Amino acid sequence: MSKITTELLLERAVPRSTRLRKIETLNLSKLQLKTGDLDPRLFSRLRHLQKLDLSDNLLDRFPNSLTLPDLRVLNCNNNKLEDVTALKQFPLLEELTYENNVYLTLNDDYKVMFLLQNLRLLNGKDITKLANHVRRVNSHKLTSKVTAHWKKFFSDQLPEKYTAEQVKSIKKKFLKSVQTNVVYGPSSLSEFTRWRVKMIAEEFLANSLGLELNSDTEPEEKTDENEEESTESPREAAEDVAPVTVTPSKRKRNHSKSSPGNKRSKTQANTEEEAEVNPRKSSHVEDDPAPDKPRTSNQPAKEATPEQGAEGTQKNGEQFPKGQSNRRSSQMTGEQKSQEQDNSVVTLTPVKNSKRKEDVSAEPLHFLQCHSKGNSREDFKTQLWSCVFEPVLDSGARKDPIVSSSRTVATCGGESVCLIDCETGTVLKKYKVATEEFFSVAWTTLTMVISDSRKKAHNILAAAGRRGIVKLIHVAADFCYGEIKAHKKPIATVCFSPTQETHLFTASYDKRIALWDIGIPDCDYNFKASQLLVLETASIPLRIALVPTCPEQYLLAGCEDGCFAWNIKLDKGQKSRPFEAIFQFPGEEGLTTSHRVDGLAFLNDDVVVSKSSKPGCIYLWSWSKSFDAKGKGCQRTMSAVILAELEWSTTDMSYLTLSTCPAKEYVFCGDEKGSVWMYNLSTYTTGWGSPKGKRSERRISPTQILTWPELRVSGEQPPEILVNNVVADPAFTYLVVLTSVNITAIWKKS
Repeated sequence: MSKITTELLLERAVPRSTRLRKIETLNLSKLQLKTGDLDPRLFSRLRHLQKLDLSDNLLDRFPNSLTLPDLRVLNCNNNKLEDVTALKQFPLLEELTYENNVYLTLNDDYKVMFLLQNLRLLNGKDITKLANHVRRVNSHKLTSKVTAHWKKFFSDQLPEKYTAEQVKSIKKKFLKSVQTNVVYGPSSLSEFTRWRVKMIAEEFLANSLGLELNSDTEPEEKTDENEEESTESPREAAEDVAPVTVTPSKRKRNHSKSSPGNKRSKTQANTEEEAEVNPRKSSHVEDDPAPDKPRTSNQPAKEATPEQGAEGTQKNGEQFPKGQSNRRSSQMTGEQKSQEQDNSVVTLTPVKNSKRKEDVSAEPLHFLQCHSKGNSREDFKTQLWSCVFEPVLDSGARKDPIVSSSRTVATCGGESVCLIDCETGTVLKKYKVATEEFFSVAWTTLTMVISDSRKKAHNILAAAGRRGIVKLIHVAADFCYGEIKAHKKPIATVCFSPTQETHLFTASYDKRIALWDIGIPDCDYNFKASQLLVLETASIPLRIALVPTCPEQYLLAGCEDGCFAWNIKLDKGQKSRPFEAIFQFPGEEGLTTSHRVDGLAFLNDDVVVSKSSKPGCIYLWSWSKSFDAKGKGCQRTMSAVILAELEWSTTDMSYLTLSTCPAKEYVFCGDEKGSVWMYNLSTYTTGWGSPKGKRSERRISPTQILTWPELRVSGEQPPEILVNNVVADPAFTYLVVLTSVNITAIWKKS
């Protein structure tokens, strides 16, 4: 039953009234109202209502037919609003406030300025001048761009006599292409720009060509993730991404194996003290002063701010409404970036192939330079370290249908974390901390209570690096809601438990791996983080992996001085634990435990992939056959039961890590020449899993090696390219390659 009745409306009228049609001012604040409580039939009787206060309720949207023809002032502060387009039903609205609605962004401010032609005050600030700019100048510019895009790429595609199917097809292609390629204004307003471009494009098709107009501008049409992008619509270069041109006619001819003498220019850190400066990092680690015990904070650090100037002015000088809530001041900056690319398709020929019948066919889609320090196009020094694909939300939490979670990847390097749409190459969001250098990112999905009786799943991104601090980012809300002071030294890598959504492991240069419960933030983003466990390591942990068959009991770590295992079961009383096992591997002079393991991942429930106890080799070994769980005591030495060796580059360069795609049974590893080595192991895994499974006698050659195309940035080739990391999405549709020269390469499987 609705909370709102005729009696309640008459009682809450200011002053009290005896008839609904006489009410001019109505206060419905602090009633715990939800969207379903706003009955259009009842509200349609408020014909002369001019002022309405709905603050401090639980509204997530407005019904589309409230019918308040005379409404002039509306207060929606402190609700859960996710969309503002329904406000267009109040055309006479002059004053609007909706502060402390964490899901609303600057894009929504611009939408209401366009939709409400009489709006003068937004969140208490006069927006008359800016609103006129949005309605006139912005619309004129976008209309010109949309028209030009049609004439350049689509005008010749529609025949003089066309069928309904041809109209439908050309309209779908045009709407998708124009939303992807028309860019205008600050990148933080990319969602608003796409929204307006779609609206303008539909009006253009209806008015100029007589094609059917979809009058409903929201929600936006969902695009097909599997539909290939039109090759006839090259993207326009955006401000912050350097134009990286792929030259398909020339290729690097590094076909021969590299010699051990082919090293990077900087001396590799051999001693433990040097290693703590971090692999291939330019500056010395300066530990932040911190108390003995890790501390947590519910507020973003001061430096965790979007790229904007003071007083709400973006860097390009365009003025935004002031008086935003504190939460919205910490939004991640959307970076809608595009790349100028050649129209020709780059066909990649494998350098080396095994004798298998099937080879992987992949082509490069995008080369992005989006982690530059100070957005400098000359930055080829920023190292990119970690990337992970966003989990798919069953509830479909994302508002923007152009953005599909299955193709969205988070990358980190330097002072920034970026969210990239792999299909379009669009940098959807960018989060920066000027004094940080990010080394690792990880996703989890938290079920958060957004109203008294309503729960919703949201993806949370954890990012950590040189300062030893974990940043917690609610991506859908563009909000870094807190941080955990986890370690006094840099954090090398982080990962979430697959079974406990709030459990986060952090591996640090302080030779400790900590397990944290990050908690679940409430509707005001208050949360409480607690340390559950500390694992002591003999050397710096570089990579960590939870054992898939028992992720709540055992953890593996590849360290500077070996591969170790811990019992992490929380029902044991010991909070600080030494390692339980160290694994031996074949080395240059027999079995050894002392070697750097800079790559570690599970291929399936049992097979572990690790590198590198000796140059040119990646080992596959069995967890169940190697680890003797029945033995007693700790710090036992166990021999890794090797299943196979993968042939890889003979370089002795470290920190070129590997990854796996368990669903497709693939292993990926980059090398010192910009190439990606790919291994399809599906024909081997069945044999390895059998009780009588034997070791593969010969080294397994890569199924294919993707070589780095020749790139030109502003007419020049970038310096020597090292592939620090390469990750595929779970379905192996996209392959994201992170390099040592501040270039993110995205490949797509054909």
